[in-house]
Amino acid sequence: MSGFLILILVFGVAWFLFVLPARRRRSSHAAMQDSLEAGDEVITAGGLHGTIRALEDSTLKVEIAPGVVATLDRRAVAAVARDVEVESELENLDEEPPEPG
Repeated sequence: MSGFLILILVFGVAWFLFVLPARRRRSSHAAMQDSLEAGDEVITAGGLHGTIRALEDSTLKVEIAPGVVATLDRRAVAAVARDVEVESELENLDEEPPEPG
């Protein structure tokens, strides 16, 4: 009887560690793909960066270079690119290096 209880416990832990997080990721990824709009900067599963120019039911027109528009399946979009502020290297040059310790 205790062996059966341990087996149930192992399956329960595996469910909470693997299945539930994967389900949440799938759900949020599908929501992201459904909320795409023209003008969004996206990154495809293949690593291409581009800007959505037109949306259709299951496809997108993505401009990957000036004047180059590719037709992609909506499922090919891996992420929406976010503007990342990068701290300027010049700002760090004014600081003195830390003392060895």
